[in-house]
Amino acid sequence: MAAYGAWRVLSAAPAEVSIDAAVASVEQQQVSNDTVAKAVDNSKVDASLSSDGVWYVDTDSGNFSFEEASGSFVGFRVKEKLAKIGDMTAVGRTDQVEGELSIQSDRLASVSISADMSTIVTNDSRRDNAARNAMNVRENPMASFVLDEPVNLPKTDGSQISVQAKGQLTVNGISKPVVFELEAQVVERSIVVVGQAEITFADYDVAVPSARIVISAEDHGIVEFQLLFAQR
Repeated sequence: MAAYGAWRVLSAAPAEVSIDAAVASVEQQQVSNDTVAKAVDNSKVDASLSSDGVWYVDTDSGNFSFEEASGSFVGFRVKEKLAKIGDMTAVGRTDQVEGELSIQSDRLASVSISADMSTIVTNDSRRDNAARNAMNVRENPMASFVLDEPVNLPKTDGSQISVQAKGQLTVNGISKPVVFELEAQVVERSIVVVGQAEITFADYDVAVPSARIVISAEDHGIVEFQLLFAQR
């Protein structure tokens, strides 16, 4: 029964973040809100990533659930090996995200993102608690990323771009340099960004959760995010 329960929980893990999936979700939302969109002056829509100004994390658009998130979220992915089941991937996510990015003269000038990891969820409350305890959220609930240096943005006609963003990732009150692989695309009045970076848990004093059914769990994992940005 324990093995079946673990299989049921982990087999439902959502797919990795994808720029194609994120853009499709945003486009679908905009089609459903077509009446509102028609009232907007489309001449003000700039389908490029060179629009100067500050863009803020949009927490109003889309929906969030563990299984399917069409809005902004951050999370993690960890590979495990379970008794009588084999290799699985544990996933946790939260939509409690805020922050902003600044674009100046065809460059990503600054990025500052924070997330409340005390609200991280999986699709099982027992795993929720294990993940939160491992990250010591009682003492250090907030995780953040701050860009170290500006990033040149390639010219685009509205298609997807890929860049690397070097910065400081803070988890459990500890900051370490990381490089996020980013993909982005402008969709109407939004900038859609997805990203991933691999981290080692020990670097942040994060304990790998254990359980009787878990034979082994990797000491590293993926931090991932899907963020929608809008100007105010």
